Amino acid sequence: MGRRVLLIEDEPNIAEAIRFLLTRDGWHVETHADGADAVEKIAGASADLIILDVMLPGKSGMDILRELRDRDDTRDLPVLMLTARGQSRDRDMAEKAGVSRFMTKPFSNAEVLTAVRDLHAQASQT
Repeated sequence: MGRRVLLIEDEPNIAEAIRFLLTRDGWHVETHADGADAVEKIAGASADLIILDVMLPGKSGMDILRELRDRDDTRDLPVLMLTARGQSRDRDMAEKAGVSRFMTKPFSNAEVLTAVRDLHAQASQT
């Protein structure tokens, strides 16, 4: 019963930092850097949680999130969205698209761990 995260992030340093942090906390972390095929990657990943960057090559995180929410197999999948742009407009768009939690970069390790643990616990109760 491993806890699985799929991290969609194109910045290698951020991806590695999050992967290291979550792996140390007992998570199995798979990373992917391209938005163009992210929905297919997510659908085939059997992840418990998705961490999704807003700005990705190929397709934006907002578009990916909308597609996930339109699919029966990923509609209820918890999504933690990361963005370097913390404007309230971005947060509003993400919430309308169905994001589970929204986090602005830079963030602390504790913030990421808390968000991932909380989202997993909430999803496990449903």
